[in-house]
Parts: sequence; structure tokens; C-alpha cells
Amino acid sequence: MLEVDAVTAGYVPGKEVLRALTVRVEPGQMLAVTGPSGAGKTTLLRLMAGLLKPLQGKVSWQGSSVGDRDHAVKQGIVLIPQDNGLATMLTATENLQVVLLANGVSGPDARRRSSEALEQVGLAGQATQLVEELSGGQQQRAAIARGLALRGKLLLADEITSELDAANRQKVLDLLRAEATRGAAVVFATHDPDAAAACDRIVHLIDGRAVAAEPNGRAATNGA
Repeated sequence: MLEVDAVTAGYVPGKEVLRALTVRVEPGQMLAVTGPSGAGKTTLLRLMAGLLKPLQGKVSWQGSSVGDRDHAVKQGIVLIPQDNGLATMLTATENLQVVLLANGVSGPDARRRSSEALEQVGLAGQATQLVEELSGGQQQRAAIARGLALRGKLLLADEITSELDAANRQKVLDLLRAEATRGAAVVFATHDPDAAAACDRIVHLIDGRAVAAEPNGRAATNGA
């Protein structure tokens, strides 16, 4: 289980972004994190990914503190960032293979998993293109493919459908659901209410605090 327990966090002393926030996600679940810009969605995912330490409270995965990003990676925590984080002078395939090799995947397996993941997101025909030659939506799908290829135990996805058309958005939502079905916990930050409705649960953030709601709109307060 992923546990964010009474966490307060921020980047500037005295200006908290999240306030006493509690969130729990079980393996096999998809959780949508929604809210207006500045509500704390990305900050929450950064905490879960080990990129930001809480000022108060704790973040743990499967009973162990998430710690820093290196420790989080070793725990199987995968982050697909909003800005995609791809190396523009590498091909789509190279971007995947470099990360897989760095995570201890063998060369043959890295090649196979890269090919499979790019095909899953509809980029088999662009596998050998430089990232800088891809459209914004294609770059976003390449970043999603990289996240899928890592086969994490906890998958964090930050606004990863924002550049996609309806068909590709649905394809990505189906892929996230498949990750949950295989046993991963999936946390998906999104502005899109239709995409959020595809998740099992929703945590809506306002001013760093949570209002939790089921996808059918029934609401509750005080965490999720």
C-alpha cells in the first residue's frame, strides 16, 4: 500500500502547498488526483516519487519510507512526468533502452520491452526517430511507453493525456488500467474529468487539502 500520512509539504518555508494531507492507494487500484492549477497535484506526485521530502508527516510504500528518488526507484516507483523528461537527441527506442539498462534490465530484454511498449502506445513506426522530430503528442506517448516498459510496482502519471486526442487518450487509460490489473498501484494526476472517471477513486485537491469522491460524484472529506 502507498500511504501519504498527514503530510504537509512545500518548496518555500512558510508557504505550504499540501496541508495535513492523507491519501492511501492499494496495489491494483487506480487513483485520480484532480484539482485546479496550483492545488498541489504535481507536488503530491513528487512526494510519492521521492523527489520532495515532507515538512511533516510521512510517505511510505509497502511499509517502508519512500526516502529519496534513488531509493524510490529501487522500490519500483515509476514516475511519468508532465514534461516527459525525454532526451531530445536520442531516438524513441534509445530513450526507453537507456532507462531500462540503467535499471538492470539485460540488453535483449531492454530491446524487447522497448519495442513492445512503443507498439502499445502506437509508436512502432516512430521507434527510430529522434524525439525532437516527434510531435508533442508523440513525445508524450513515448514517455508513457518508457514508464510502462519499466513495469513498476507503483506507477505515477502526471497529466499524461493532456496532449492526446480522444482515441489515444482512451488507449492510454486502458494501458493504465492494465497496469493496475497486473497488480501495480496507479496514481494519475489529471484535469480531465472523463479521464478521472475511469479511475477507481478520486482525490480532489483544493488549496492543498483533499476532498475525496467516488467517480459517480458521491463525496466525502478528510482524506482518501
